[in-house]
Amino acid sequence: MLPLLPAAGSAAAADGEGIQRQQWGLKAIHASDAWKTTRGKGITVAVLDTGVDPSHPDLKGAVHGGKDFLGMGAKKGDRAWARHGTAMAGIIAGHGHGKGRKLGVLGVAPDARILPVRVLLEDSDPKRKEARDQRPTALAAGIRWAADKGADVINLSLGDDSSSAHPEPGEDAAVRYAQRKGAVVVASAGNGGEEGDHVSYPAAYPGVVAVTAVDRRGARASFSTRRWYATVAAPGKQVLIADPDRHYYEGWGTSAASAFASGAVALVRAAHPDLSPAQIKDLISDTARHTPEGGRSDALGTGVVDPAAAIEMGTNIKPRKQQPSQPPYRSEFFGTGPDDGPSAGWLATMAAVLGLLLIGGAVAVHKGVSLETLRGARSRLPRG
Repeated sequence: MLPLLPAAGSAAAADGEGIQRQQWGLKAIHASDAWKTTRGKGITVAVLDTGVDPSHPDLKGAVHGGKDFLGMGAKKGDRAWARHGTAMAGIIAGHGHGKGRKLGVLGVAPDARILPVRVLLEDSDPKRKEARDQRPTALAAGIRWAADKGADVINLSLGDDSSSAHPEPGEDAAVRYAQRKGAVVVASAGNGGEEGDHVSYPAAYPGVVAVTAVDRRGARASFSTRRWYATVAAPGKQVLIADPDRHYYEGWGTSAASAFASGAVALVRAAHPDLSPAQIKDLISDTARHTPEGGRSDALGTGVVDPAAAIEMGTNIKPRKQQPSQPPYRSEFFGTGPDDGPSAGWLATMAAVLGLLLIGGAVAVHKGVSLETLRGARSRLPRG
């Protein structure tokens, strides 16, 4: 997990007064310009995280259904319950509260719906270590479940960017499955910018919108991981977040950046529902602002996400059948690619081999030759 930690002494008034005036992130991505077209109505964003508090004033009525893939850890009312997930949901689809909804936090897509999927526990949860071993299975199952439930966007403000991080075949296959079902998968790029810039998964899986973090000045946040898979950047430092305790805090992390980008994607999907996930990813990338010299960088991708610009450009894009935005891995470790099954070419090859074996079978038996099953070598990507 890539934690979004509250900054010491940054708690605001419990009623959230004045919070929206301090939400610099919304201004940084020109959210209000996008709201002239849509505020995300009709779009469902699955938040795979520590859970979401559906009774929070800024999210009440926006959280629908959900599922817990862990079945352990803190419960509602415990301090170590749904803090990170609620914060991410608020960034994505918070709608404020009170008269005129002027109190609390506003999300990037305030009219979008949140589908909470619990796949990990808070760092402070006593069961955290026990649940960690379940993470690959829970995350893969959660991604598939969210896709089956019709999620338009899947936010993954989480990941493994440790020195031992490595791709998990089940997660990779689940991401591809979700993309084929029409969901845009967004993930945090990693918080290892000061600790070796290790590769983070699921951000590094093909087709994922991987998001790095910037500060108020639009500069890369020092903790933000720099890697080849960076798609775009978004606010991720000194971001105001909602908490189940009904207070508001200032936090940091590419987790927050991912949530900002997921909200932006929700707006683009609402405006252009017929575009494929690959087309949405391209739009988000092609219309980013503050583009680095040369067109992109490992630190910022193609620049800071701008949903209004993406919505405008999307009017000129003709919808096409969903295709993977990157070619599938050819390694056995990553499975068989987008079809989750043997390809036609593989079947033809096997048919030819079996034919030869049948023809030569009598000769082989006569000569006492035994045939052994050939096994492909299991290969992995180098670890980050």
